[in-house]
Amino acid sequence: MARPRWHALRSPSRSALGVGWDRFVALWAGLNLLWVAFDLSYVPLRSFWLQRNLYPLPGTPVVIPLGVLPDVTPWVDPIKGIEPHRETQDYLRRFAQLELAMAGSDGRQLTPGQQQLLDRQAELTSNLIDSNPFLASNSAGTLEKIKSRLRQRADRDSAKAAASQLLSPAWLAAHRWSDEQRFWRQQILPLVETNYWRSIDENGQPTDHVWRLDLLLFQSVFALDIVLRVIRLRRRLPGLSWRDAVLRRWIDLPLLLPFWRWLRLLPVVERLQSCGLITVEPLRAVISRAVVALLALELFEVLALQLLDGSQSLIRSRHWPERIRALRSHQSVGTTEERELVALVRIWGPLLLSQVAPRLAPELQGLLSYTLRQSLEGTVVPPALRQLQPLLQVETELSRQLGVGMTRNLLELSRSTGTQLARRDTAQLELVQRCIDRFWEELAAALESGPVLNQTQELLSALIESFKGTYLSQINRTGVSSLIEELDQLMARNSRDQDGINPAEPARPPA
Repeated sequence: MARPRWHALRSPSRSALGVGWDRFVALWAGLNLLWVAFDLSYVPLRSFWLQRNLYPLPGTPVVIPLGVLPDVTPWVDPIKGIEPHRETQDYLRRFAQLELAMAGSDGRQLTPGQQQLLDRQAELTSNLIDSNPFLASNSAGTLEKIKSRLRQRADRDSAKAAASQLLSPAWLAAHRWSDEQRFWRQQILPLVETNYWRSIDENGQPTDHVWRLDLLLFQSVFALDIVLRVIRLRRRLPGLSWRDAVLRRWIDLPLLLPFWRWLRLLPVVERLQSCGLITVEPLRAVISRAVVALLALELFEVLALQLLDGSQSLIRSRHWPERIRALRSHQSVGTTEERELVALVRIWGPLLLSQVAPRLAPELQGLLSYTLRQSLEGTVVPPALRQLQPLLQVETELSRQLGVGMTRNLLELSRSTGTQLARRDTAQLELVQRCIDRFWEELAAALESGPVLNQTQELLSALIESFKGTYLSQINRTGVSSLIEELDQLMARNSRDQDGINPAEPARPPA
């Protein structure tokens, strides 16, 4: 077979600079993957990044503060087009004014100004419930949490009535303002604070400027690295076209796509694996085992059934005699070219008959001598005289002499036959060919004239049908899990055997 031009590989010389660049790009791609994961999850998890509180049990007031995390919302919100919502910001600002006015008061003695601020805050809460500004951030559930907590706090059925009751002078006369202020600060205002408004671009989609940072910081580096890899591949494979070189780096395509960015996991893992920074072989083995366990049984059953059905179709075919006669043309020998089978006979015939067979002379002599001795036992020496040792020695020697003579004659015939086959004797080949063609012709005629063909087809079809019913059902009963366990045991055994062999120690010759 002709060797492609690019198989003349140049030895790849990897300098320290090249290895360092590959590792830098692999780490940079890993950082980009983390940034993509953060970007895709930022809007759904904005409340967490804003407050940095973890609620391990949803629906309960249990909270774990994570103040060590930085507040990234002031930097990320402008990139995502997120702005504070006017209504909820006004609600928070008015409550801050109420807190400032109520500072130093226990709520039992209220001034007209404090009473006015309380009524205004109750009215703002009622308007907040009616207008539901949380729909702008696709967080309608936040308002439901606020209403539920207000109803639970005041033990009322209406959230608006509960808010009016909690901000009334009668309620504050019975409950201290510090406790109520703590309730609003810990239970209500954090939920109001999570609301936002996101602008819409010209295409009707939410504003998102992440692609600019992605293009400037990451995709430019990936594009440069892909170009360098293509050039390096072209130098290693000089006969490879630019198009084929680029197609060979198809796994890097997700790094340049502005959409479906989660697909970057594949090239990132490939680069980290190729640089030796991580190893994914254990994970690949686990995934491969899971896929094999799910698909191997069904796939093997389908393939085996298709193979057996195809065999049955061939067996039931009525063209057996024609196919047997077609074997003659394969054996024909032309005057200008030789068939493959004839060439193999010419090569292997002299090899077996002239070189291999003569080296088996001692073994053949012993086998023939033993066979002749067993055949002549009781014929040369009568049973009544078998007690005489000299007569038995004569029988053994006669058997040995006959075996040696027969072996010598057979080997001489073998040598002469091998020598004759090694010669280009066209007449001999034609005679052999004529005998083989006659054999196929007579076999085809016998199958056409007698009931052997139909009986053979029926028996073979029935045999395959029973094989399908027993073997495939046995596979179902056995299952793939036991086969995988057996494969693991074999691999572990081979691994132990290989570990027990020291490559540096030369093999000892057999004793």
